[in-house]
Amino acid sequence: MQIKFNFKNFEPSEHLKKYAQDRFEKLSKYMTDNHAAELQVNLEVEKFRHIAECILTAKDLHISANEETEDMYSTVDLSLDKLEAQLKKQRDKVKDKRKKSREKQQVRMDIISFTPSEEGEREQRIVASDQYEAKPMSLEEAAMQLEALSYEFLVFLNAETERVNVVYRRKNGDFGFIDPGV
Repeated sequence: MQIKFNFKNFEPSEHLKKYAQDRFEKLSKYMTDNHAAELQVNLEVEKFRHIAECILTAKDLHISANEETEDMYSTVDLSLDKLEAQLKKQRDKVKDKRKKSREKQQVRMDIISFTPSEEGEREQRIVASDQYEAKPMSLEEAAMQLEALSYEFLVFLNAETERVNVVYRRKNGDFGFIDPGV
């Protein structure tokens, strides 16, 4: 994470610069792509007020925090706390969204019968329909499951790649594997 500081109306001590740098670097643990992140920290003194304005920008992320106290160190700490809280909230939101999308991966299987029509063409008719949740499992587990069932194929959620895959029974008795995300 790249951190840039601007100081207005005062000359900062080396200790303050190092303190602020060390404190704001802790934000990188909340971000997955922190080499592209940039934090702009504006520290300012107006009479007895010490003001910090922080703007964090990264891919799909824009967070800002403003804080004002009578001590610059506490201003840095409070603005860091605000940024940290916003990052945690954002991270939890993304986690919940991923979790919900994983939970709702339903698979629908239709059995279609083709019957000849009066015009001589084949008509398709759905004979049976089944809907189930694709359970996360490894490729070996899916092959064992297919072997135990009398189905020709099995749609499952691959635990390693977190994508929907298909294992199918070949004519010679072996199993085939389809990964549409490759």
